[in-house]
Amino acid sequence: MRQPDIEIYLKEEFLDELTDWLQQHAGDVELGPWRGDIRRGVLQADTAIPLMIVRKAAGRWASIWFDSQATPWATDRDCARSVAAGINREVRCSIGGWEEEQGEANADSWMKVTAEGEEEFVWAQKS
Repeated sequence: MRQPDIEIYLKEEFLDELTDWLQQHAGDVELGPWRGDIRRGVLQADTAIPLMIVRKAAGRWASIWFDSQATPWATDRDCARSVAAGINREVRCSIGGWEEEQGEANADSWMKVTAEGEEEFVWAQKS
């Protein structure tokens, strides 16, 4: 099932590798300037996809959010797999769509995705 948006997490030091990879494999990337820890832009794939990068979203991990269901990937995990294989870095994503109404039981359940494979883990993020 296609998710309404895509969000992955990548260590901040690899953001340039990500944007270079996106440019080569997904479409043109147009990024505005950093405004604090947030950078907004657009991925020009088959359609314009709003993109937001948030540094320090979870410690040294940046959030990369594609605000569209028209991405080249159907799910967060599909995107994480593609990026991890493309830049050979660990990418994190939720294990599936999560909404607040589902409660807190699985809110900290995440997936680590690398070129070698995938592993579920509990990412206990501090508030």
